[in-house]
Amino acid sequence: MSRSTRLTALAAILVPLAAACSNTDRPGTTSEPATAGSTTTVSTGAISPSTSDAATPGKAGAVVGTVAPSYADAERAFHRGRYEEAASMFEAYSESNPDNAWGHYMLGLSAWKTGEHTRALEAFDAALRLDPTHRKSLLNSARVLLEISRPQDALDRVERALAIEPLSSEGLRLAGRAHYELGQIDEAIDAYQRALAIDDRDVWAMNNLGYLYIQQGRSDAALLPLARAVELRRNVPVFQNNFATALERAGHFVTAREAYEAALAADSSYTKAAVGLERVKAHGAASDTTSVDVAALSREFQAEVEQWRTRTVTADSTTVDSTKVDSTKVDSTRSPGSTRSDSTTSAEMVRDSGQ
Repeated sequence: MSRSTRLTALAAILVPLAAACSNTDRPGTTSEPATAGSTTTVSTGAISPSTSDAATPGKAGAVVGTVAPSYADAERAFHRGRYEEAASMFEAYSESNPDNAWGHYMLGLSAWKTGEHTRALEAFDAALRLDPTHRKSLLNSARVLLEISRPQDALDRVERALAIEPLSSEGLRLAGRAHYELGQIDEAIDAYQRALAIDDRDVWAMNNLGYLYIQQGRSDAALLPLARAVELRRNVPVFQNNFATALERAGHFVTAREAYEAALAADSSYTKAAVGLERVKAHGAASDTTSVDVAALSREFQAEVEQWRTRTVTADSTTVDSTKVDSTKVDSTRSPGSTRSDSTTSAEMVRDSGQ
């Protein structure tokens, strides 16, 4: 075969091979997922809450071999409220950085925000295996446990967190919630009071303490913390609704009407406030023409907090944590001596969330 003939034949073979290589290297020319060793980079918007299972880690068809999202990108998705996306990104991040407790923690927080309680607890536990003193994992896993009706397990974690930082208003507030769910009312009140002695602007503790007093039938006592809560955060509908409920039960119908209206101004779809407003319009307004001095109630509550602060400082000088309780699990829905009111109450406890 002549030299020119051989070159012509060789060219006929190489041209289609070169074309095939060119097509597979060009983005978008193949429908196959990236294979192991791919250098494809996942952008910050690569995983979306609306994507199919193919974009979800751990499911069939998942893309493998891509570069994991950065912690900053995943955190950005979380703070923008894209919790499903954040959970997927933090899961990928944690797989690439298994020794970083914060990655597992943020996966837990993101999963909790999407309602995936089991996944959240597994992630928080992973963080705690790496760092048993990770307070945020202890406290937020306690919140998850409260949501799934495991108050004793929640209290155990809160107490571990308080052993690390005894003067934590957040920890004491969560202890109050756990004690309440266990039917341990005195311990719950003490925990809320101690939380407020540490942080006298903790509106969540104020609301929950007021709610607890309402459940006990102590509406006059409930007025004080709830007045302070609405003074500090007037635009929170649950605070206004609970304040209105306490006012209504204490016979202050004019001010109760104003508080229900404030709750609806903050959230027009708030059914409990709408029902309460109609109730005071129909039954109470004619018998009460006076308004309550909300600012005076707030000042009275602040004076109470000062007394609690003195008591807490004295107690803490002799013991690290005075909220020692019986560890026996109690069914909070049937606990003997429970003082919760019936289901017709319009007040409600805030299910506070933390980060």
